[in-house]
Formats: sequence, structure tokens, C-alpha cells
Amino acid sequence: MRALALLLCVSIAATLGCATGGSAPQTSGGPPVSGPPPSADPDDPTSGTPEDDVDSGDPQQQQQHAGVTIGDRAKAATQGMLIGAIVGAQAGPIGAAVGGVVSMVYGAITGESPMGGGGGSGGPPGGERGREEEMEREIERENQRQGELEDEIAAELERQEELLRQIDQDEQAEAVAGQPAVGSGAIATDARDAPMAPAEKDLPAAIFDEEHRKIAAGAWGNPRELAVLVRSLDADRDGAPEEIRYHDEVTGSIVRKESDRDYDGDIDEWTSYEGAAVARVEQDNDGDGKADEWQMYGADGRMTAREIDRDANGARDAFFVYEAGVLTQERHDTNADTKIDRVVFYKAKKLDRAEEDQNYDGKLDAWTVYQNDLISRVERDSNGDGVRDTFETYDITSGRSLLALREEDKNQDGAIDVKSVYEKGKLKQRQISDAGLTPL
Repeated sequence: MRALALLLCVSIAATLGCATGGSAPQTSGGPPVSGPPPSADPDDPTSGTPEDDVDSGDPQQQQQHAGVTIGDRAKAATQGMLIGAIVGAQAGPIGAAVGGVVSMVYGAITGESPMGGGGGSGGPPGGERGREEEMEREIERENQRQGELEDEIAAELERQEELLRQIDQDEQAEAVAGQPAVGSGAIATDARDAPMAPAEKDLPAAIFDEEHRKIAAGAWGNPRELAVLVRSLDADRDGAPEEIRYHDEVTGSIVRKESDRDYDGDIDEWTSYEGAAVARVEQDNDGDGKADEWQMYGADGRMTAREIDRDANGARDAFFVYEAGVLTQERHDTNADTKIDRVVFYKAKKLDRAEEDQNYDGKLDAWTVYQNDLISRVERDSNGDGVRDTFETYDITSGRSLLALREEDKNQDGAIDVKSVYEKGKLKQRQISDAGLTPL
């Protein structure tokens, strides 16, 4: 053991001597003695300064002079000794001594740790740190390019969304102008033309997301399972598509479309197609997630029927029928008992006649005839026996209907008992054929 210790000490001394070799010699008794500076005669080729030796013009030689310092060598020798001793200790004390000495000498001479970690602070330019910095700069440039691309995509999506809003606003304005009014009042003539089916928006296929699905038999009234290609448009990228189109994978024809007309994230319109033409449209107009309007279209693209749930109770209470492109009939449930109590008929886009159940007993009790959209005659069954017993005749003057004559069978014997005459809508005269009757 003493021999090993002595060997280590000698090795350390020798190594430090090697590491510090090249220093100016010193005398043992005083400060270092400096000789006269070498000649700087430019004519003497052997004259020069130490700086002249270093600055030889060779970049590699300059780097060798500046790359490893005495401190680097000492640090590398120390690290090498420790690492070598640890590694060599696996072979016993002698191995530790030999490993420490060899590694220490290697570090003192080269200035590098024997395990690969450079002991010096110098190094060739463009080393590991330079590569890492260049990689970081490249990553930063790539992130910048990605950010610019995302900004361009967001701007394009915003333009597409604005275009869709404008298209929907135009379509809704046209639809409102052409829809028939609901109720017993007169209806504007232009609203009695059958509306055309909504036109399909011509949108580029690139803005749709696509996927394949199987639609179970009966889900859409389809008799068999249907394989479809689904195209979804989510213009604002909020996860809720504004439009979903379903195409038959075999024929490629569109079979169904779902739309979010008010962009609130919920589908509020469902369109079915037959032969790529609109056949049926269902709409949710009050935002409760349930359809409250149903529109049917013929092969010519014109509406053939329209049904509405006006009070949102889940039952349809207004029905419109179109024939040959014009409105021909309306049916209404005015008291929400799910029974039709008023039917209106049209001829040549004019009000023709109406039938009503005014006391809601399930039987018709009032019949109205129109002339130029104005009431000309009304007949009533006042006691519910199914026989008409009251008759009213109207004068049409200056675009108004005014009651002119009322005739009544008060005792239900089939003969008129009371006749009331009106002038400009006011009672002028009353005639009673049975003295026992007291007219109201």
C-alpha cells in the first residue's frame, strides 16, 4: 500500500510538471530573471517576437495555440486520475493506481478527459453548441412559418363564414316574401304562389371534411342500410358543423342535408332528397331542437304542402296545400285540440270559400263564400243539428264587406222566420213572420 501511495504521489508530481511545462525557468533564490528582448531587426530573418511565432497566418495553428491552456491540462489530469482510479479499482488497488496514473498522464498531455468530456474551455468553432443554436433557430423559423399559415387559414375560414351568412340572409329574405300568412285574415296574392325549393349552395369541396358512415334501415325512412359519404362544413372551427351533407356512396347523389341556419351550434334544418332534388324540408324555428315546420316539394321543385306547429306543443296545427304551383287549400286547428276546425279553399289564387267548426264540437257549423277575397255570404248551423238555419248576405263596397241581410230559421221548421235588413252595416229593418218569436 505504501508503494502504491508513493507511486501516486510521484505520478501526480510528474504530471503537474508536464502540465506546467513550458514555463519560464526560475532561480531558487529570487524572482525570475528575464533576458534582453530578442532583436527586432526587420533585416534579420531569425529575429522576431513570441507573437510572431503564434500569428503564423495558419488558422489551424492559431487554434491549437489558443485551444488548450495550462489550467485545462491540470483540470483534465485531475479528472482523469479520479476516473481512472474508479475504473481501475474493479481490478484491485494495483488496478486503481495504474488506471489513475494512466488517465492522469493522458489528461495532462491532451487537456481532455479520458471519458470524452473536454477539459479545456476552447474548442473548434461550429461545435456542438453551434449546432444546437442553429437547430433552435431553424425550429423558430419553422414555428413562424406555421403561425403565418394558421393565420392565413383562419382568415380564409372567416371569409367563407361571412359568405355563408350572406347567402342565408338572402335566402331567408326571399322565403319570407313568398310564405303564406297563417290565420283567417286575407292573404296577400303573391304569397299564394308555391315557393320554389331552396337552391343548393355551390361550395368548393375542399372546405368540407369527409368521412364514411352506415345509416341503419329506418333511420331516415330508408328501407335498407345505406352507405353514405358524409361531408361536414365547420367554417368557424368550433366543433359544431354549420352544414352536413350525406351522399349515397353508390350513386354519389345527395340524399340528406343538415344545417345550422342561425349559427348557434345546433342543427335546425333537415333536408331530404329524391333523385338529387329537394323532396322534404323540416325546420326548427323556435330553437327547441324539434322540427315545427314541414315542407314538401314536387319533382318540378315547387312546394306541394307545408305544415306548421305554431304553438310548439308537438302537434301540427296549420296545413297548406299547393296544386299546379299555387295555393289551393288551408286547414287549421285554432284551439290546439289536434282537430281541424277551419278549412279555407282557393280558386285561381283567390279566396273561394271556407268551412268552420266555431263551437269546437267536431262538426262544421259555418260556411263562408268569398268574392275577390272578401266575404259575400255566410251560412250557419246555430243549434248543431247539422242543418243550416242562418244566412247572411254582404255588400262589397269600396273594398269592404258590409252586412246587408240576415235571414234566420228560429224554430228549425225549414222556413225563414226572421229577416233583418242592414244599411251600411247597421240594422235598418227587421221582419218577423211568426208573432210568437222574439228576435234577438
